Amino acid sequence: MATTLKPESLVKKSKDQQKIAEERAAQKVVRKASNKEKRKIIFDRAAAYQKEYTDAERAVINAKREAKAAGSYYVEAQPKLVYVIRIKGINKIPPKPRKVLQLLRLTQINAGVFVRLTKATAELIKLAEPYVAYGYPNLATIRKLIYKRGYGKVNKQRIPLSDNQIIEANLGKYGILSIEDLIHEIYTVGPNFKQVNNFLWPFKLSNPNGGFRARKFFHFIQGGDTGNREHFINDLVKQMN
Repeated sequence: MATTLKPESLVKKSKDQQKIAEERAAQKVVRKASNKEKRKIIFDRAAAYQKEYTDAERAVINAKREAKAAGSYYVEAQPKLVYVIRIKGINKIPPKPRKVLQLLRLTQINAGVFVRLTKATAELIKLAEPYVAYGYPNLATIRKLIYKRGYGKVNKQRIPLSDNQIIEANLGKYGILSIEDLIHEIYTVGPNFKQVNNFLWPFKLSNPNGGFRARKFFHFIQGGDTGNREHFINDLVKQMN
């Protein structure tokens, strides 16, 4: 029986395909081992973060109890983080507050951003106060916002944070590997807060359930919605998220 001879080009192509398949299989094994190791790191970090949050909460409770027992008061540390929501559109806004809103990346109504609270940013927010609502977000609010409405800026595009690989590819050089790392950096206002916050696209919120108050553009303490509402910002975000 005569043997069929294959053209040299087909033999070469077959060898190349086999080589590529072997390389891919080897890469898959390495990637699988690497992913397993990363998952363990992410899990361990998440557990450590949870312990850190619980310990901090417990420390505040204990300090308040001790102060009360001593007939004194416990004053908590000044917040380092605020969440700012734009609640007014583009009409009839003077140039200076308009520029401040642009600097804060609040270019649309119902857009929200995290801001590190410093003397400079406090002055900026004060200039834009008649057009924004802001306050001090808690951990639950930050987590719900990022998980539900979190988008990242990747090549100037708005990409949903549906995978830890997106976060690692853009923030891995800062040690941010997962969404829990990102939440921790925002909540604690860590050393890489600026890079993480710039990576996050401004949050696009809905109108609050039941609508805003009737006197929306009055200050919060006057029965309106603008200005600093401290920890009550968490209730507003819950209505708008």
